[in-house]
Amino acid sequence: MSSYRHPGVVFTDRRFSVPLDHADPGGERIEVFGREAVASGRTGSDLPWLVYLEGGPGFGARRFTGTEAWLGRALRDFRVLLLDQRGTGLSTPANRQTLPLRGGPAEQAEYLAHFRSDSIVADCELIRPQLTGGAPWTVLGQSFGGFCAVRYLSAAPEGLAAVLITGGLPSLDAHADDVYRAAYPRIARKVAAHYARYPMDVERAREIAAHLAAHRPESAGHVLTVEGFQSLGIMLGGSTGSHQLHYLLENAFVRTPAGPELSDAFQEAMRTANSFAAHPLYALVHEVIYGQGEEATGWSAERVRAEFPQFDAAASLAGDGPVYFTGESIHPWHFEVDPALRPLRETADLLAARTDWPVLYDKERLARNEVPVAAAVYHDDMYVDTAHALETAAAVKGLRTWVTDEFEHDGLRAGGPRVLDRLLALVRDEI
Repeated sequence: MSSYRHPGVVFTDRRFSVPLDHADPGGERIEVFGREAVASGRTGSDLPWLVYLEGGPGFGARRFTGTEAWLGRALRDFRVLLLDQRGTGLSTPANRQTLPLRGGPAEQAEYLAHFRSDSIVADCELIRPQLTGGAPWTVLGQSFGGFCAVRYLSAAPEGLAAVLITGGLPSLDAHADDVYRAAYPRIARKVAAHYARYPMDVERAREIAAHLAAHRPESAGHVLTVEGFQSLGIMLGGSTGSHQLHYLLENAFVRTPAGPELSDAFQEAMRTANSFAAHPLYALVHEVIYGQGEEATGWSAERVRAEFPQFDAAASLAGDGPVYFTGESIHPWHFEVDPALRPLRETADLLAARTDWPVLYDKERLARNEVPVAAAVYHDDMYVDTAHALETAAAVKGLRTWVTDEFEHDGLRAGGPRVLDRLLALVRDEI
């Protein structure tokens, strides 16, 4: 372990050995990294633990500078573990460079089948007694971290003192197709709101899409496509995302001797936004986090998108309609245009075709829940369907919701101290 100080906080790096397959505890092991945070001056205090589960899947825990966002509020009451879920951050990596160590695509897909919420929760239950001496801890789950928290309530509620969820109540039984059929209309609403705020972006987006369709430029080996441009709509789910998207579009073209071209700055920004080099696991397991039972996810977002013709950019360009952006969805073309994903296309196909996913949520156990749970549900969350979230909230005994349109999906970051304050008050019955 190594410790170091930031303003107001002492961090300690911790590493844990866990089984790759928790059904085979004597088999292969991988490493999971966690960063402990404790308020300066309280390093020797006997504080309860809070474990933070990041959104994603496939993202390591946020790297804080001092006590920014919600962390300062948490450190008033807790010793915090910022967990890099398996395969992310400083935990044993899973990417195009390391996965060939497993063998071919079939072996890689089998390996990655152990990177869903059930395995993440099992990791937590091995780590918890090493830190708490066996005492239960509080879980704070953001987005996919909330999916993991609901799995935790289903599988090991005895390990939980309380659960706090922000933008992350999953449907308990929806197929991926149901998730995306609910998602595309929400995305369309966000796009319409963006164009209402910035009507000049309608023509700008059409011009950019037409140029990409005609030229398919490359930036550092990444092919820039119309579909990739549309996927910039993922920004619209954040508190400042519409403004960020507008600023990106307004500076897209420069004049050159050959005529208007997409600027180097725009191409680099689009490549960076589209690249999965830093989080390939997000692309690989994004849809299979919804897999339960014997039905394959089968590239659900791609199939369901065809049911919503307004997202057909070619048809929009052939007429005079706006180009609709998309949102949080993964498609086969991601594995064709991104050099970080190209070697993993067959692996992704095998995961999409898999039909033996364990059931993640225990409805009967959730209906008997005794753990205090509070969830922030964002009124028109672009990433997690509000109707699905409220249906799950009603299925978990004692779960208290805070439904708000004050924040977007990133409310924990954008309004962290206030959001965390509200959820803690709810689980403590202070309000």
